[in-house]
Amino acid sequence: MPARIPVAVPVALALLLAAPAWAAPKSDAVSAKSPADWQIVAAEAGRSVELDKRRIDRLKGGKTAAWTRLTLDHAVLDFENQLRYTAVQALNHYDCARNTFATQQRVFLHSGQEMKREKVSGPQLAVKPGSLDARLLEEICQPRTADERRQAAAQAATAQESRPRAMHAEMVSAADAVQPHGAKKVADTPAAPKAAAAPAAAEKQADKTRMFERPLIDKSKAEDPFKGATPAPSPAAKPAAPPAPASRPAPKLAVPVLPPQVQELTRQQRELMLATSGPRKAAPPKKEKPAEPPAPDYSHVHWGYAGPGAPENWAKLKGEYATCGAGRRQSPIDIRGGIRVDLEPIRFDYKPTQFRITDNGHTVQVDVADGNAITVMGRTYALTQFHFHRPAEERVNGKTYDMVAHLVHKDFDGRLAVIAVLMDRGTEHPLIQTLWNHMPLEVGMDVSPPGVAIDLMQLLPEKREYYTYMGSLTTPPCTENVLWMVFKEPIRLSSEQIGIFARLYPHNARPIQPAHDRLIKESR
Repeated sequence: MPARIPVAVPVALALLLAAPAWAAPKSDAVSAKSPADWQIVAAEAGRSVELDKRRIDRLKGGKTAAWTRLTLDHAVLDFENQLRYTAVQALNHYDCARNTFATQQRVFLHSGQEMKREKVSGPQLAVKPGSLDARLLEEICQPRTADERRQAAAQAATAQESRPRAMHAEMVSAADAVQPHGAKKVADTPAAPKAAAAPAAAEKQADKTRMFERPLIDKSKAEDPFKGATPAPSPAAKPAAPPAPASRPAPKLAVPVLPPQVQELTRQQRELMLATSGPRKAAPPKKEKPAEPPAPDYSHVHWGYAGPGAPENWAKLKGEYATCGAGRRQSPIDIRGGIRVDLEPIRFDYKPTQFRITDNGHTVQVDVADGNAITVMGRTYALTQFHFHRPAEERVNGKTYDMVAHLVHKDFDGRLAVIAVLMDRGTEHPLIQTLWNHMPLEVGMDVSPPGVAIDLMQLLPEKREYYTYMGSLTTPPCTENVLWMVFKEPIRLSSEQIGIFARLYPHNARPIQPAHDRLIKESR
């Protein structure tokens, strides 16, 4: 049931009413006076979200400042700011690397006229994937100048070059230094003139691929590693080459003569042996996880139906609201699968009564005088107040209704019983018209018209069959163990009467909650 705290704003204001904590730079003042070029990013029934393409500024520290605007086709009453508005412009700072944003300023407009301008402070908020904020972030963070486009291309090229490459294609076979008996040296072949011109470079490249350094060996003192082995006959053996001239420098690396069995290995076999025993491919570096943005601060957020105080965050706002998220008997629900039984009729002891009507910032609430009560299931409950939601919070087999009135009752033990009267479009309702005639002009005001009474029986449908189940309050603190009774037959309101309430509260309904297999009864 509603409390006297600030009014909820439309759902699309979530991207404008976030509360971040960055000081506005000097460039913001210049941007605010620059010619605007508003372009629609997203639009739906009754509202649109726009981006000013001319007021997008790159700031220090990787931030980007941009102006966004929410435009509505109807006026909204903001209890916290005590004003009505049809559009809100917001200066946001976006962090394209971390996918976060922070609002610096807000400007409230009514029919194009500025009503209020304010600075904002609060936490940095993360952008949810697929949200309107994500679409704005993608548009704002696109490269806008030639330098930014070149920088983006350079970063992409750097990322491509940093990918690890295969090492087998870069290795030089160390076995190429050992030629089969009688084979030509690479330097002697016409296909490799560059190798013959730079033997030192080839030797250096071969050394890089070896896993172990080869020892320097003096041929005159080296022992034959295959001494004692019976060499294979070699009828075509050539005489040993003459010793090198004295002027020729001695090689740094000496290679022992291999027996013919080893010399007969093909080059492909030697390369395969080297490849399987060579250096292994280095593992790619581990990617560091990006730092998570700080959790939003809800300590100063009031509950509502959109923005940071929306229903999905109610349980985070205060400790006493924890039941809103952890409860197993929450309301409203989609009423279906009930058992048909002979429910006892609700006994109404309603009479014409004076009233006090209040716009409490969440709904229009009507308090009534003492002496109105109901009796059901052996208990008597006194009527304390009734209020309205649009659309109706309850659904019946998936069907939605334009509005609903909740009549709140309490017994002597403090137990609650709520009767829900569904409302559909039709003819003008006299009791509702009386209430609208005395609607307060401001949020927080109340009106007690002298000498005016309302007949509460006019608020009930002619047929009194109903559904019943155990649930909760539909507003914080979401108290459970509430007896709910929902009339099957709706009452009728005119389109004009529904439109009057919609101008103040276009949407003040909590989403449907899980039924969790609770028992539902219905009159048969």
